[in-house]
Amino acid sequence: SSGINAEWPLRPGDKKCNIIPIIAKSDTVSKSELDTFKANIMEELRANDVEIYTFPTDDETVADVNKEMNEMMPFAVVGSREDVKVGEITVRGREYPWGVVEIENEQHCDFVKLREMLIRTNMEDLREVTHRKHYELYRRGKLKQMGITDDGAHPVSLQETYEQKRAEHLEELQRIENEMRQNFVNKVREKDLELKRNEKELAAKYEGLRKENNEEKKRLDEDRKKLEDDLAAIKKKKVPTATLR
Repeated sequence: SSGINAEWPLRPGDKKCNIIPIIAKSDTVSKSELDTFKANIMEELRANDVEIYTFPTDDETVADVNKEMNEMMPFAVVGSREDVKVGEITVRGREYPWGVVEIENEQHCDFVKLREMLIRTNMEDLREVTHRKHYELYRRGKLKQMGITDDGAHPVSLQETYEQKRAEHLEELQRIENEMRQNFVNKVREKDLELKRNEKELAAKYEGLRKENNEEKKRLDEDRKKLEDDLAAIKKKKVPTATLR
């Protein structure tokens, strides 16, 4: 490759974790091409302000070797799961028609150097940088999202703050739930009262209609009886008249 995409995902990542650049499948290029590729990668990293992890040189016991390893970045590595026979010994490597690339041969790739730097020489520094720098940035960022400012003079526990915010959130959820439940109960009560009120109104209207109906029936019965009495009186008057004739 002639260059590195400036939009690659390492830019935001260098603030969240330790970045150690490596070149995978480095056996696919020649030694001179690999040296040029390493230089190009480091130039691209600097040009894009990507901060990589550098091995510490303040400890005299490891200063020289760490300085040398820093200058070797990015590490050119080769990976393989296969065991290959080389003479009388078996090694982990990749076999090609022209020969074998040995994973743990420092003349073939930087795998051994990388392993030595990460696991044996600088493991504690990696842990310390992760905690002191990356986790600290993460912690302050999370606190800032919660509206809490940590100036470093009085460190705020992210765990305690999270638990406090969580408790407040759960309390707020409980309050909302209680409020919704109470609103529901109030609406049910209001609806029940409305139904009872309507029921009373219907009962009163029914009773009024029933009384009106009874009174009307009574009036009609009285009118009918009066009419019958009048007819009977008329008939009595007609009977004597007919006899005289």
